[in-house]
Amino acid sequence: MPTYEYVCGDCGYEFENFQSMSSKPLTICPKCGKATVHRKISGGVGLIFKGSGFYITDYAKRHSDTDVSGGNGSKQTTGKSKKAGKPESKPVAATETKS
Repeated sequence: MPTYEYVCGDCGYEFENFQSMSSKPLTICPKCGKATVHRKISGGVGLIFKGSGFYITDYAKRHSDTDVSGGNGSKQTTGKSKKAGKPESKPVAATETKS
């Protein structure tokens, strides 16, 4: 249900009323009691989203050291955890000697 803005043509009192779209416009001023009230034409208000999922920060890409994304926002990891300060050890290949 929308909120309508009204103004009294006699005393100049401006007020708002929350009513359904099918309701008839008000005609009597609540301040002076005269039947000179007219509904104002307003530009309305912006669309208001309430709840989670409507903010730009909810969809922002989260960058971290382990993020190796390909640009599409999907996170790809190797499955191995890296410890800070220590290089990964690689297995030494065994060499065969001929006798």
